[in-house]
Amino acid sequence: MNPKTYDMIVIGGGPGGQSAASVAADQGMRTALIERHALGGTCHNYGCDPTKTLIDVAERLHEARRAKEFGLHIPDVQVDLPAVRQRVDQALQAMRGGVAIEDAARSFEALGIDVYQADARFLSPTTLRVGNQELAFKQAIIAVGTTPMIPPIDGLREAGFMTNVEASHLPAIPKRLAVIGGGSLGIEFAQIYQRFGSHVTVLEQGERPLATEDSELADHLIKLLDQEGIGFVTQAEVVHVASHDSTRILSIRHANEREEHLEVDAILLASGRKPALENLGLELAGVEYSKSGITINPNLATSVDHIWAIGDVTGGLRFTHLAQAQGEHAARNAAAKHPEPFAPHVVPWVTFTAPALAHAGVTEDELRKRGLHYVVGRSAFSDNDRAATMGLMNGEVKILANDEGRILGGHVLGHRAGEVLAPIVVAMQSGMSVQKLAATIFPYPTLAAAVKAAAAAIYNGAHKAGA
Repeated sequence: MNPKTYDMIVIGGGPGGQSAASVAADQGMRTALIERHALGGTCHNYGCDPTKTLIDVAERLHEARRAKEFGLHIPDVQVDLPAVRQRVDQALQAMRGGVAIEDAARSFEALGIDVYQADARFLSPTTLRVGNQELAFKQAIIAVGTTPMIPPIDGLREAGFMTNVEASHLPAIPKRLAVIGGGSLGIEFAQIYQRFGSHVTVLEQGERPLATEDSELADHLIKLLDQEGIGFVTQAEVVHVASHDSTRILSIRHANEREEHLEVDAILLASGRKPALENLGLELAGVEYSKSGITINPNLATSVDHIWAIGDVTGGLRFTHLAQAQGEHAARNAAAKHPEPFAPHVVPWVTFTAPALAHAGVTEDELRKRGLHYVVGRSAFSDNDRAATMGLMNGEVKILANDEGRILGGHVLGHRAGEVLAPIVVAMQSGMSVQKLAATIFPYPTLAAAVKAAAAAIYNGAHKAGA
């Protein structure tokens, strides 16, 4: 019996895969979307969306506790965990357009996309095993994302741990929590759990948390989180975990070889992710890959010209918004006679703490390493009228530009930093000079007006030069 044949099969039902499948179907391709777990992938079910919902709830909890600063009296603030979980579920359902997770496939089927919720494995460059059936395809897009990287720590598996999958649904609030990993994911979860009542210690093996961020603003954020009660231990390698009753005992080796022990009630792993390549059968399809991910060319094609790969599985920047853009581009390329390169984009990213830390482009550290001359324009939120009205004056906007006024990087630490960063991203993507950004009229009073002020600091000469 001949296998069912599709013009396009998309493997992976996260945001990137969903975008790819929708564009393929819009172009008249007979399309199938395959997802081994729940549609929406890690981002929607165990990552971006539930964690950002929890961050928002935790921020409201924090603001209620400091209500006296605003002339309000809230006598008793309590956390109702089942209600919080219900709030997360409601938010996720709203993001699906009001559709329950078990009915999510119907919205794609309404677009003419066949949905398979099963494991997929290549049998050849043109066939897949999906569950217990065989499917054939003319084009395929791999969008399977990543899975948590479990470090080889002696005793860790026996002691037990959480990853983002478990932690994002707030199973319980441990009295003491160790977060292994000081990247964005670890820092976000650290603040969520601390605000819900855990005593949190972040263990980072490198010299500082948030190592890819602007060091000055990252250090400022870590200081604020420390003041909030989160502990940070850097250059700390966890070498062994033991358990005694409900207590986990972590043996930590420091850079000077000194060892100490940390007792906690739960462990959250946030030490990295790896491409989800296991059991895909890429060798049978002839698709080249490495530990870093699937190899792609500028057009997003793999070593097999009718098989494409997008998003986290390619080993590049791991952001939902980038995966969505790549998914749309790959689907268009698959239908085109002459595929085009995925054009360079200004890719922003945000650590959604409170205050949040956001940036696009290069950091000062990177410019110094390259020996490039640059100027820095700053605007502190303590000078921003809207921040004053909200009582949220920690942080600043920082813009880096060259002598010709081209914006090289934008960095924001502050309330809703991702939204404040947006005009800088638009300016960078469109090639707008820092002078034109400074001359733009922003509404008053807004946090975004700090962007204009930072740009004006360069334009008016009140700036710092570097390198």
